[in-house]
Amino acid sequence: MQVPNLYIPTLTTVKNIVSENKVNDIKTLELEFKKEEDYNKFNYIPGQFAEISLIGKGEAPIGIASSPTEEGSIKFTIKKMGTVTSEFHNCNIGDVVGVRGPFGNGWPIEEMKDKDIVVIGGGFAFSTLRSLVIYLLNEKHRKDYKKITVIYGNRDSGEVLYGNVLEEWKKHDDIEVVLTIDHEEEEWKEKVGFVAPIVKEVAPSSDNAIAVVCGPPIMIKTTIAVLEELKFNDEQILNSLEMRMKCGIGKCGRCNIGNKYVCIDGPVFSLAELKKLPAEY
Repeated sequence: MQVPNLYIPTLTTVKNIVSENKVNDIKTLELEFKKEEDYNKFNYIPGQFAEISLIGKGEAPIGIASSPTEEGSIKFTIKKMGTVTSEFHNCNIGDVVGVRGPFGNGWPIEEMKDKDIVVIGGGFAFSTLRSLVIYLLNEKHRKDYKKITVIYGNRDSGEVLYGNVLEEWKKHDDIEVVLTIDHEEEEWKEKVGFVAPIVKEVAPSSDNAIAVVCGPPIMIKTTIAVLEELKFNDEQILNSLEMRMKCGIGKCGRCNIGNKYVCIDGPVFSLAELKKLPAEY
């Protein structure tokens, strides 16, 4: 069997484009592989990422926003931040996009079985959490996990991603969805406040539970402090350092923290693992 070349992108086409927020600086691209055999080889779990590229424009590491249970295509949610991400925002349906991956370790879905799952996200870092929750709720997997709690915060209502998906989750009687924004708005009917205080208010139990945290660094720091107050130990707290992802295969050396390469050993780490590393993240 021929080993695939990790440096050569597999070709996909843009199947659909969704603008995720009111200011139109975050879009989800749904990609379809040109060859079915390439799709079948793209085996991934929630929390992994891929390098996606436009020929002549550049490449960027992006977390996979779709769940492997959403068959037939893959999704990437991209915030317009620089030259390459701006080019992705200029894509049209039918355009060709290169994909390398999947890379990284992803959320430990096997270790999470038979436990309560607390999913805590902030801002546009919610993409791989979307992937995880959709996977957990799938009829093939839901029986393997206990209570699911989702706490998701944003600066304002215009920044909330995946509105339709969140509404669908709320219809389930086996998941608690808590949304919050930093400041009050006239039409907002959900929670108001930063993520960490809302986590403290919701007070998920640490008994037989795993907390999954992904968001801006300050949100992660303050949320971990609250989880520790709630008696979550270091092994029960998982973080994604996806902001450190670079080449995907540990060759450029730009993602390392101490002796770990985020592209290979992460991006998912337990707090216990992070405490053994230099505070460079």
